[in-house]
Amino acid sequence: MLNGIKLVATDLDGTFLKNDKTISAENLRMLDLLGERDVIRVAATGRNFRKVKEVLPDLLPFDYIAFSSGAGIYDWKNKQLVYRQNLASETVNGIIQFFIHQNMNFHLFRAVPDNFRCWYYRGRETCEEFERYYTFHEPYTEKLPGEQKIDDDACQFLVIFPNGKGDFLKTKMELEQEFDDIKVVRTSSPLHTNYTWMEIFHKDVSKGNAVKFLCERKAIAHEMTFGIGNDYNDLDLLNFTSHSYLVANGPDELKPHFLKAPTNEENAFSKSLLNFF
Repeated sequence: MLNGIKLVATDLDGTFLKNDKTISAENLRMLDLLGERDVIRVAATGRNFRKVKEVLPDLLPFDYIAFSSGAGIYDWKNKQLVYRQNLASETVNGIIQFFIHQNMNFHLFRAVPDNFRCWYYRGRETCEEFERYYTFHEPYTEKLPGEQKIDDDACQFLVIFPNGKGDFLKTKMELEQEFDDIKVVRTSSPLHTNYTWMEIFHKDVSKGNAVKFLCERKAIAHEMTFGIGNDYNDLDLLNFTSHSYLVANGPDELKPHFLKAPTNEENAFSKSLLNFF
Protein backbone atom coordinates (compact mmCIF):
# COMPACT_ATOMS: atom_id res chain seq x y z
CA MET A 1 0.00 0.00 0.00
CA LEU A 2 1.20 3.54 -0.78
CA ASN A 3 0.97 5.68 2.40
CA GLY A 4 -2.75 5.08 2.81
CA ILE A 5 -3.55 4.94 -0.93
CA LYS A 6 -4.91 1.69 -2.40
CA LEU A 7 -6.52 2.99 -5.63
CA VAL A 8 -5.28 5.66 -8.04
CA ALA A 9 -7.52 7.00 -10.83
CA THR A 10 -6.34 9.35 -13.55
CA ASP A 11 -7.93 11.06 -16.51
CA LEU A 12 -5.98 10.55 -19.75
CA ASP A 13 -6.11 13.54 -22.14
CA GLY A 14 -4.71 16.69 -20.61
CA THR A 15 -3.76 14.82 -17.42
CA PHE A 16 -1.81 11.54 -17.77
CA LEU A 17 -0.99 11.94 -21.46
CA LYS A 18 1.22 14.69 -22.83
CA ASN A 19 -0.27 17.06 -25.40
CA ASP A 20 1.07 14.90 -28.22
CA LYS A 21 -0.74 11.88 -26.65
CA THR A 22 2.51 10.19 -25.60
CA ILE A 23 3.30 8.89 -22.11
CA SER A 24 6.29 10.31 -20.27
CA ALA A 25 8.95 8.03 -18.81
CA GLU A 26 8.21 9.53 -15.37
CA ASN A 27 4.51 8.65 -15.53
CA LEU A 28 5.30 5.14 -16.76
CA ARG A 29 7.74 4.61 -13.89
CA MET A 30 5.08 5.77 -11.44
CA LEU A 31 2.63 3.19 -12.80
CA ASP A 32 5.24 0.50 -12.23
CA LEU A 33 5.90 1.72 -8.68
CA LEU A 34 2.19 1.69 -7.89
CA GLY A 35 1.95 -1.88 -9.13
CA GLU A 36 4.88 -2.94 -6.96
CA ARG A 37 2.94 -1.60 -3.96
CA ASP A 38 -0.29 -3.39 -4.95
CA VAL A 39 -2.14 -0.14 -5.69
CA ILE A 40 -5.06 -0.49 -8.14
CA ARG A 41 -4.39 1.71 -11.19
CA VAL A 42 -7.39 3.07 -13.09
CA ALA A 43 -7.54 5.16 -16.25
CA ALA A 44 -10.84 7.08 -16.22
CA THR A 45 -11.44 8.68 -19.59
CA GLY A 46 -14.09 10.12 -21.87
CA ARG A 47 -12.58 8.15 -24.75
CA ASN A 48 -14.47 5.13 -26.03
CA PHE A 49 -12.57 1.85 -25.84
CA ARG A 50 -11.37 1.94 -29.46
CA LYS A 51 -9.87 5.38 -28.83
CA VAL A 52 -8.31 4.17 -25.58
CA LYS A 53 -6.43 1.53 -27.57
CA GLU A 54 -5.06 4.27 -29.81
CA VAL A 55 -3.09 5.83 -26.93
CA LEU A 56 -2.52 3.00 -24.40
CA PRO A 57 -0.28 0.08 -25.44
CA ASP A 58 -1.58 -3.37 -24.49
CA LEU A 59 1.21 -3.95 -21.98
CA LEU A 60 0.84 -0.61 -20.20
CA PRO A 61 0.44 -1.43 -16.48
CA PHE A 62 -3.09 -0.23 -15.74
CA ASP A 63 -5.50 -2.56 -13.95
CA TYR A 64 -8.83 -1.12 -15.16
CA ILE A 65 -10.03 1.29 -17.83
CA ALA A 66 -13.22 3.25 -17.10
CA PHE A 67 -14.04 4.39 -20.64
CA SER A 68 -16.72 6.65 -22.13
CA SER A 69 -16.82 8.59 -18.83
CA GLY A 70 -17.62 5.40 -16.92
CA ALA A 71 -20.28 3.91 -19.20
CA GLY A 72 -18.03 0.87 -19.43
CA ILE A 73 -15.28 -0.62 -17.26
CA TYR A 74 -12.70 -2.97 -18.75
CA ASP A 75 -10.40 -5.28 -16.80
CA TRP A 76 -7.18 -4.40 -18.61
CA LYS A 77 -5.19 -7.43 -17.38
CA ASN A 78 -7.84 -10.11 -17.87
CA LYS A 79 -9.20 -8.51 -21.05
CA GLN A 80 -12.89 -8.53 -20.15
CA LEU A 81 -15.70 -6.03 -19.78
CA VAL A 82 -16.85 -5.98 -16.16
CA TYR A 83 -19.45 -3.18 -16.24
CA ARG A 84 -21.68 -1.33 -18.71
CA GLN A 85 -24.50 1.20 -18.41
CA ASN A 86 -26.50 2.39 -21.42
CA LEU A 87 -29.52 4.63 -22.01
CA ALA A 88 -32.80 2.76 -22.47
CA SER A 89 -34.24 2.90 -26.01
CA GLU A 90 -37.38 4.74 -24.81
CA THR A 91 -35.27 7.55 -23.39
CA VAL A 92 -33.00 7.54 -26.45
CA ASN A 93 -35.93 8.01 -28.82
CA GLY A 94 -37.39 10.75 -26.64
CA ILE A 95 -34.12 12.69 -26.75
CA ILE A 96 -33.87 12.14 -30.51
CA GLN A 97 -37.25 13.82 -30.94
CA PHE A 98 -36.25 16.62 -28.54
CA PHE A 99 -33.24 17.53 -30.69
CA ILE A 100 -35.01 17.05 -34.02
CA HIS A 101 -37.84 19.33 -32.85
CA GLN A 102 -35.22 21.99 -32.10
CA ASN A 103 -33.41 21.36 -35.41
CA MET A 104 -30.10 20.66 -33.65
CA ASN A 105 -27.08 18.71 -34.88
CA PHE A 106 -26.17 15.66 -32.81
CA HIS A 107 -24.31 12.37 -32.75
CA LEU A 108 -25.78 9.29 -31.05
CA PHE A 109 -23.47 6.45 -30.02
CA ARG A 110 -24.42 2.79 -30.01
CA ALA A 111 -24.55 0.77 -26.78
CA VAL A 112 -21.37 -0.23 -24.94
CA PRO A 113 -19.16 -1.97 -26.03
CA ASP A 114 -19.89 -0.91 -29.65
CA ASN A 115 -20.10 2.79 -28.82
CA PHE A 116 -17.25 3.74 -31.14
CA ARG A 117 -19.98 3.53 -33.82
CA CYS A 118 -22.62 6.23 -34.04
CA TRP A 119 -25.49 7.82 -35.94
CA TYR A 120 -25.59 11.50 -36.90
CA TYR A 121 -28.34 14.03 -37.54
CA ARG A 122 -27.84 17.41 -39.22
CA GLY A 123 -30.04 20.22 -37.96
CA ARG A 124 -30.81 23.57 -39.51
CA GLU A 125 -27.62 25.47 -38.63
CA THR A 126 -24.20 24.41 -39.84
CA CYS A 127 -21.66 23.81 -37.07
CA GLU A 128 -18.01 23.66 -38.10
CA GLU A 129 -17.00 21.47 -35.18
CA PHE A 130 -19.89 19.06 -35.76
CA GLU A 131 -18.72 18.66 -39.37
CA ARG A 132 -15.11 18.29 -38.25
CA TYR A 133 -16.12 15.53 -35.83
CA TYR A 134 -18.23 13.84 -38.52
CA THR A 135 -15.35 13.87 -41.02
CA PHE A 136 -12.92 12.38 -38.49
CA HIS A 137 -15.34 9.58 -37.49
CA GLU A 138 -16.91 8.99 -40.93
CA PRO A 139 -15.80 5.31 -41.14
CA TYR A 140 -17.81 4.58 -37.98
CA THR A 141 -20.87 6.76 -38.45
CA GLU A 142 -24.12 6.57 -40.41
CA LYS A 143 -27.12 8.77 -40.89
CA LEU A 144 -29.94 8.43 -38.36
CA PRO A 145 -32.60 6.06 -39.79
CA GLY A 146 -35.31 7.74 -41.84
CA GLU A 147 -37.99 6.89 -39.27
CA GLN A 148 -35.89 8.92 -36.79
CA LYS A 149 -35.85 6.26 -34.10
CA ILE A 150 -33.76 3.26 -33.08
CA ASP A 151 -34.79 -0.07 -31.60
CA ASP A 152 -31.88 -0.60 -29.20
CA ASP A 153 -30.31 1.00 -26.16
CA ALA A 154 -27.50 3.51 -26.76
CA CYS A 155 -24.53 4.81 -24.81
CA GLN A 156 -24.63 8.59 -25.22
CA PHE A 157 -25.45 11.70 -27.23
CA LEU A 158 -22.94 14.36 -28.27
CA VAL A 159 -24.10 17.90 -29.02
CA ILE A 160 -21.72 20.79 -29.75
CA PHE A 161 -22.43 24.40 -28.74
CA PRO A 162 -20.58 27.62 -29.64
CA ASN A 163 -19.21 29.24 -26.48
CA GLY A 164 -20.85 32.34 -25.05
CA LYS A 165 -24.40 31.97 -26.36
CA GLY A 166 -26.02 30.52 -23.23
CA ASP A 167 -27.64 27.71 -25.25
CA PHE A 168 -25.84 24.99 -23.32
CA LEU A 169 -27.38 25.76 -19.92
CA LYS A 170 -30.84 26.33 -21.41
CA THR A 171 -30.76 22.99 -23.23
CA LYS A 172 -29.36 21.19 -20.18
CA MET A 173 -32.19 22.49 -17.99
CA GLU A 174 -34.88 21.52 -20.51
CA LEU A 175 -33.46 18.01 -20.95
CA GLU A 176 -33.20 17.37 -17.22
CA GLN A 177 -36.76 18.56 -16.69
CA GLU A 178 -38.10 16.20 -19.36
CA PHE A 179 -35.95 13.09 -18.70
CA ASP A 180 -35.27 11.89 -15.17
CA ASP A 181 -32.88 9.05 -16.04
CA ILE A 182 -30.10 11.07 -17.72
CA LYS A 183 -26.94 12.94 -16.81
CA VAL A 184 -25.86 15.96 -18.85
CA VAL A 185 -22.09 16.57 -18.80
CA ARG A 186 -20.17 19.63 -19.93
CA THR A 187 -16.80 19.05 -21.61
CA SER A 188 -14.33 21.52 -23.07
CA SER A 189 -13.64 20.84 -26.73
CA PRO A 190 -10.60 18.52 -26.97
CA LEU A 191 -9.82 20.32 -30.21
CA HIS A 192 -9.16 23.52 -28.22
CA THR A 193 -11.69 25.52 -30.19
CA ASN A 194 -14.39 28.00 -29.23
CA TYR A 195 -16.96 25.28 -28.58
CA THR A 196 -18.39 23.41 -25.60
CA TRP A 197 -19.45 19.78 -25.86
CA MET A 198 -22.58 18.36 -24.22
CA GLU A 199 -22.55 14.63 -23.50
CA ILE A 200 -25.71 12.86 -22.34
CA PHE A 201 -25.47 9.55 -20.48
CA HIS A 202 -27.57 7.40 -18.18
CA LYS A 203 -27.80 9.13 -14.79
CA ASP A 204 -25.58 6.51 -13.15
CA VAL A 205 -22.70 7.03 -15.57
CA SER A 206 -19.73 8.96 -14.27
CA LYS A 207 -16.04 8.49 -13.69
CA GLY A 208 -16.75 8.81 -9.97
CA ASN A 209 -19.33 6.02 -10.03
CA ALA A 210 -16.93 3.84 -11.99
CA VAL A 211 -14.27 4.26 -9.30
CA LYS A 212 -16.89 3.66 -6.61
CA PHE A 213 -17.84 0.40 -8.36
CA LEU A 214 -14.20 -0.71 -8.34
CA CYS A 215 -13.74 0.29 -4.70
CA GLU A 216 -16.70 -1.90 -3.75
CA ARG A 217 -15.41 -4.72 -5.96
CA LYS A 218 -11.98 -4.58 -4.32
CA ALA A 219 -13.14 -3.65 -0.77
CA ILE A 220 -11.21 -0.36 -0.84
CA ALA A 221 -12.27 2.40 1.57
CA HIS A 222 -13.05 5.82 0.13
CA GLU A 223 -10.29 7.36 2.27
CA MET A 224 -7.72 5.29 0.39
CA THR A 225 -8.43 6.76 -3.08
CA PHE A 226 -6.50 9.26 -5.20
CA GLY A 227 -7.83 11.05 -8.29
CA ILE A 228 -6.43 13.53 -10.79
CA GLY A 229 -8.10 15.26 -13.73
CA ASN A 230 -8.19 18.37 -15.86
CA ASP A 231 -11.75 19.27 -16.86
CA TYR A 232 -15.45 19.51 -16.00
CA ASN A 233 -16.09 15.89 -16.92
CA ASP A 234 -13.66 14.91 -14.14
CA LEU A 235 -15.73 16.58 -11.42
CA ASP A 236 -17.56 13.40 -10.38
CA LEU A 237 -14.23 11.60 -10.13
CA LEU A 238 -12.55 14.35 -8.10
CA ASN A 239 -15.57 14.76 -5.85
CA PHE A 240 -15.50 11.04 -5.08
CA THR A 241 -11.80 10.41 -4.47
CA SER A 242 -10.41 11.37 -1.09
CA HIS A 243 -7.16 12.93 -2.37
CA SER A 244 -8.13 14.90 -5.50
CA TYR A 245 -5.84 16.93 -7.75
CA LEU A 246 -6.58 19.30 -10.64
CA VAL A 247 -3.79 19.95 -13.13
CA ALA A 248 -2.57 23.49 -13.73
CA ASN A 249 -3.89 23.40 -17.30
CA GLY A 250 -7.46 22.85 -16.00
CA PRO A 251 -10.21 25.52 -15.87
CA ASP A 252 -9.43 28.36 -13.44
CA GLU A 253 -12.90 28.23 -11.88
CA LEU A 254 -12.31 24.65 -10.69
CA LYS A 255 -8.86 25.21 -9.17
CA PRO A 256 -9.95 26.50 -5.73
CA HIS A 257 -11.85 23.25 -5.07
CA PHE A 258 -9.02 20.72 -5.44
CA LEU A 259 -5.36 20.15 -4.63
CA LYS A 260 -2.93 21.74 -7.09
CA ALA A 261 -0.92 19.69 -9.58
CA PRO A 262 1.53 20.77 -12.31
CA THR A 263 0.47 20.65 -15.95
CA ASN A 264 0.18 17.43 -17.91
CA GLU A 265 3.36 18.45 -19.76
CA GLU A 266 5.15 18.60 -16.39
CA ASN A 267 4.24 15.05 -15.28
CA ALA A 268 1.31 16.06 -13.07
CA PHE A 269 0.40 12.41 -12.46
CA SER A 270 3.75 11.23 -11.14
CA LYS A 271 4.64 14.44 -9.27
CA SER A 272 1.33 14.54 -7.39
CA LEU A 273 1.73 10.93 -6.28
CA LEU A 274 5.25 11.58 -4.95
CA ASN A 275 3.49 13.31 -2.02
CA PHE A 276 2.43 9.85 -0.80
CA PHE A 277 5.82 8.12 -0.86
